[in-house]
Formats: sequence, structure tokens, C-alpha cells
Amino acid sequence: MPQVLRVALDTPLRRLFDYLPPAEAGTGPLPAIGARVRVSFGRQRLIGLVLAAADTSEVPQERLKPILEVLDARPVLDPAAIELLTWAAQYYHHPIGEVLTGALPRPLRFGAGAVEVEERWAATDAGARAGADGEPRRAPKQRSLLTFLIENGGAPAGILDERLGSWREAARALLARGLIASAAIRIETLPSPEARLRAAGPVLLPEQSAAIEAVASGFGRFGAYVLHGITGSGKTEVYLRLIERVLAQGRRALVLVPEIGLTPQLLGRFRERFDAPLAVLHSALSDSERLGGWREAWNGRARIVLGTRSVVFAPVPDLGLVVVDEEHDASYKQHEGGFHYSARDLAVVRARHAGVPVVLGSATPSLETLHNVAAGRYVRLTLPRRAAEAQPPRLALLDLRTSAVRSGIATPAVLAIERHLADDGQVLVFLNRRG
Repeated sequence: MPQVLRVALDTPLRRLFDYLPPAEAGTGPLPAIGARVRVSFGRQRLIGLVLAAADTSEVPQERLKPILEVLDARPVLDPAAIELLTWAAQYYHHPIGEVLTGALPRPLRFGAGAVEVEERWAATDAGARAGADGEPRRAPKQRSLLTFLIENGGAPAGILDERLGSWREAARALLARGLIASAAIRIETLPSPEARLRAAGPVLLPEQSAAIEAVASGFGRFGAYVLHGITGSGKTEVYLRLIERVLAQGRRALVLVPEIGLTPQLLGRFRERFDAPLAVLHSALSDSERLGGWREAWNGRARIVLGTRSVVFAPVPDLGLVVVDEEHDASYKQHEGGFHYSARDLAVVRARHAGVPVVLGSATPSLETLHNVAAGRYVRLTLPRRAAEAQPPRLALLDLRTSAVRSGIATPAVLAIERHLADDGQVLVFLNRRG
């Protein structure tokens, strides 16, 4: 059995740190690779991730410290995530400990439980007898709560909040009388409901169908596809049809969007189309909301995981497809804080490691993406027409040499603005100067 565990810590040092197994481990199993542990580090106590086990250490045995506490029975990072993050740390020349911990929601970095604990309430045998006798007669809120628990065979606290409102005071009274009881239930994994379609999509254009078939033919192996379509050409519909096929295979999809503002819009499209659990992750969420979304992805309940650049590190079991919308957007590049990376490029690497297709959608693909197409590394799929007979905007070029200018704007443009405002429209005017 290995005698040394190598742990990644959130420090600027580019190395792993050797520790002995926990003193209470004895001859039992060692902490799993990818699990969090609490260790002594100088005068501090830090949380790190176990990355490897070894028989020996370069540090003398008498100087090695034991791990203080193992926080996870099940790893928070699976082998695929560790492979991706290790690759990223090497490629972007960043300390492995900071890369690994940065991939986790903030509460997990400070010791919060990875497994969701559900507070569940149920009637006791005494409570069932009291309920059958119509008790408690003089406390309608207590009787309502007891009846609800008996009829439903118990309920989690969240359901009680939704159905009964302020029930805690009544619960305390019933609990003191031994009529109900509560328990903390660890939700290791949740059954993922079968994904169903809420509504059928529109009739596809031939080029949309061709793009879908090209990507779908590559399911089960890596391939990078550039979906190059003008605005309004139906790129989102292509994503939806591909995800529909992935869900039908019992697999899951990871979708990246460049901006938080686009997330509700795309999320609405997904919820209109699919009756399936979705997990959403982005920086505008609170720490608890992000942890909740991460848990939905980690325990396998979420069938679609959607978010901004950091979602590229989200746990997605049985990954079947990666989609990067607006792949050219500069916001996919993390250039603040310690770890700088390109989420688009990491999405491609993740798809390659997982052996699944990745779709890069854009109306204006980036130069590096077009270079990869020219080099034969990516496949280009073109959507040249607008879907649903949508008409492109009308463009007019005004020659300032023949048009009068009022306050820097040509008279025909001023007249067009006046007509549009008279029709209760909105106007955007862009000036070629700052300030």
C-alpha cells in the first residue's frame, strides 16, 4: 500500500506536497484521488486535493505530517477533470494547486460538503395514531403539518416551505411531543429524469440539417466543428437538435455562452424545448447558488450544464457534446486574477480528452479558428441564409459630399431618425469619437 499522498494546495508554489495518510486510517482505504483533505501547512490549516499516491518521498519520513481530515468519500474531481486541469496548469504555466482549487465553487474551497444534505421530516408512529384521532385539536397549524406529513409519507423542508409557509414553530411543538421527527439525508446521487421534448422545433433549412448530420455522425469520437452562420441563421436551433440527440442517447451536454446577459435568453430556449434538469453556473450567482448548480452537475441529475467561461471546469458525467456559442467573444479569456486561460480553447481540449464533438458557433469566427479550419484541424459548417424567412437589415451608405450635415449627422440620416421616432421606435447613434 502507498505510504505517501501527494496533495495540491492553493499556494503560488508549482509543486505538490507530501503527507502521510490520516492517523486513524490504519489499514483502511486511502483518500481517493481527487478528494479534498485538510492538512497542516506551516502554521496554517489548508484544504487541498489528493492528486497521487507514492511509496516514498524525497522528504524524510520523520518530517512528514499526517493528513488531518478527509473531507470527501467520493472525489470532487474525477480523472477526466484532473487530466484537463493538469494540462491547463502546464500549458498556461500556472501553479497546479491554484488551478485545481479555482475550478471548485468557493464554498468547497473552504470545506463545505460536496454532498447535499436534505432536511426531511416525517410523522412518528405516535404521530400517525394522533393524526387518526384528529389531534392536535386546538392547534390548527400543528394539525395541518401533521396531516400533510402523514398523507405524503414525510417531506423535505423545501417542500414544506412551498406548501405550508411558516411551519417551523408548529414543527417544534410536534417534535417536543414526539409526534414527528427529522433526519438529515445525504443525497449522494439523484436519479436523473428521462429527458423529454416539451415542443417540436421549426422546419429546418437544408443547410441546418446538413450541419446537424455532420456533427451527429461524429458522436462518440472527437471532432471540432465551426458552425459559421450569419445572424439569424438558426445556429441555436442546430445546438438544440444536437443536444436532443445526445439526451436521447442517455448522455449529457455542456454549453458555454460568453456573457451572463445571454444566459437567461439561451436558458429560456432550452427550457421551452426540453423537459430535463438544467444546471446553470456563472459569476452573477451567489456562492450558495453556484454550489447548488455544481452539485446538480456533479451528482448527475442535470442533463444540460450551461454557463459562462468557468463552466468549462464543471463536472459533467457521461459527457456527449460540448457547445461554445459566439466562440469569437473575448470574454472567454480569463485575464483577471491569478489563473489566465481561454475557456474556448479548454472546451476544445476537454472534448478531445472526452472523445466527443465540440461545436464552435459564430457569425464572425476568430482568426485562430479560421486558421484551424484552413489547416484541416476543424470542420467548417456554413449557414448562409437567415432562418424562418427573416430579412436582413437594409443598409444605406450616405455620401457626405452630396448631403447636408447637421451637428455631424447627414440630413437623410436625421430624417430617417425622425421617421423612426415618430413610429415609436428606438434609434442607436454611434459616433466615431470617444467621450
